[in-house]
Amino acid sequence: MISFRHFALRRGSRLLLSDIDLVIQDGWRLGVIGRNGCGKSSLFAALQGRLEADAGELELPARLRLASVAQETPALPDAAIDYVLGGDEVLAAAIRDEAAAAARGDSEAMAAAHHRIEELNGYDARARAGRLLHGLGFAPATHERAVKDFSGGWRVRLNLARALMAPSELLLLDEPTNHLDLDAVLWLEEWLRRYPGTLLVISHDREFLDAVTSHTLHLNEGKARLYTGNYSAFELLRAEQLRQQQIAHEREQAERAHLQSFIDRFKAKASKAKQAQSRMKRLEKLAGTEAVRAERAFRFEFAAPERLPASMLQLEDVAAGYPGNSHDPDALLPLPDVAQDVVILADVRFRLEAGERIGLLGPNGAGKSTLVKTLVGELAPLAGERKAHKDLKIGYFAQHTVESLREGASPFEHLQDKAPGVAAQALRDFLGGWNFAGDRAFESIDGFSGGERARLALALIAWDKPNLLLLDEPTNHLDLDMREALADALADFDGALVLVSHDRHLLGMVSDSFWRVADGRVEPFDGDLDDYARWLRSRGAAAKKGAESETAPAAATVSAADRRRAAAAQRESEKASRSRVKKIETRVAAIDQQLGTLETRLADPDTYNGATAELMKLGQQQAELRREKETLEAEWLELYEQLEA
Repeated sequence: MISFRHFALRRGSRLLLSDIDLVIQDGWRLGVIGRNGCGKSSLFAALQGRLEADAGELELPARLRLASVAQETPALPDAAIDYVLGGDEVLAAAIRDEAAAAARGDSEAMAAAHHRIEELNGYDARARAGRLLHGLGFAPATHERAVKDFSGGWRVRLNLARALMAPSELLLLDEPTNHLDLDAVLWLEEWLRRYPGTLLVISHDREFLDAVTSHTLHLNEGKARLYTGNYSAFELLRAEQLRQQQIAHEREQAERAHLQSFIDRFKAKASKAKQAQSRMKRLEKLAGTEAVRAERAFRFEFAAPERLPASMLQLEDVAAGYPGNSHDPDALLPLPDVAQDVVILADVRFRLEAGERIGLLGPNGAGKSTLVKTLVGELAPLAGERKAHKDLKIGYFAQHTVESLREGASPFEHLQDKAPGVAAQALRDFLGGWNFAGDRAFESIDGFSGGERARLALALIAWDKPNLLLLDEPTNHLDLDMREALADALADFDGALVLVSHDRHLLGMVSDSFWRVADGRVEPFDGDLDDYARWLRSRGAAAKKGAESETAPAAATVSAADRRRAAAAQRESEKASRSRVKKIETRVAAIDQQLGTLETRLADPDTYNGATAELMKLGQQQAELRREKETLEAEWLELYEQLEA
């Protein structure tokens, strides 16, 4: 059990968390959520002992074994599998002792070390480490490669595997899916569901949170509130909590107005002085319920393309890869520096029509980024032909796009570079629509968060009004609100789209069809993301039995074109449903305001001194509004359940 008592935490002069009282029970799987900068990572630092509380107490069980993912990976000569094995420090020490004893011929020390390794179930540890590496996407041939040979994203995976290898009662994971492909995310979900200890995970991936968490801790405005259930359950409970808070505030304000009115009218009259005094005491005791400070949901859009050619882009019998003496920065291991070309994907036939929305599936390193770069034209085909329509205008977000922004420059300067002849006010107005309003447009990006830089990169893409968006992992730096805004913008985009992402919510919201990139091939996948997850699990089960199967999934009974049309129709239906939900919410808010006004009038004693007909009219209006509200709320709930299904 972990206890926070009147706990407070600062970073510099800023108070992050204040007066937190919280108990985390053993075995909970807790999703820690909140806007960027709210204190999530600082809370983890306090649990790790790297940050001291500014007030209150944090109580952890004695001899608690804690595991977390290291932020840096040294460029070690050690084999990847040995680095992962080192996550179990006690076992690693026993193995070293055994090796040292053998080297000096000390049979007694060897026996002691051997006994210790047996106690720790250490002789199957290498197999366990291998399974972790395999699950996180490392090919068997890479397990013995030196850590220093791996690229940055793959070193992050090594650190994750090392943390999972460590025996622990408490596991802290801060954005564990950021450098994973969808295959590895699905594998990690299964692993975490079997983890027997207490899990705390920070993530902006709602599908991942829904799959692995049993409780949700929401950090907001320095406070922490615990909810039972996963992220989707939190959203429903939070929405209802805010609705009830606003109702309570409006009722309290009406009572305040009524009491103050009575006091003002009768406090000077001797016959009413006692009643006025009583109402003054009541007024002082009112709780002071705060109004809900609704944060404006951030929205943006990609403007309608000026031209939308029917046939946009084709790859005909293309060999995609890297010419001799070049390399792929996203590869699992650096490509050998050789003169001959390195083919990643062979015989690629890929055609993009206007309005097509394709999600690319497959493990990291299999060639998704290579395919996207070939579509963009950044990589020339090693064989075959790339055909692009003369009116094609591509908006390209690459994994390195955020890092390629010009240090020291402001959003205004970045946009001015793209549009040197455009009036300053037009540039400022555009940036304001992307939440870079006022002086923010002229601030250096040096102080921007990763999410703010990603938003700027997307804004620069949107300025060009592309008719084809090629997006390679656009969500890595985005929080949940920004991911929702991106999903809405892409759903409304009129052009074509090719998306690479490990965020299933985004993929499912905006993709009408899927293609699988793996084993050197690019092929349509006949199914949705649930089908893909089931197919991956079935492949894993077959692999465990020694039956390696690379067979493509069975063809669906309907054609890919039929499925795309059905998916597009479903999207249009969902768009109409979402529009209706928003209209219902607006109308219910108006009804609540009208009911509040009526309740204020009905609470006023003077109302009952007037005409009976007027009083009956007020009562009838109140009853009609309540009936309308009940009907609308029932419709809202039905629509919401359909959209979430």
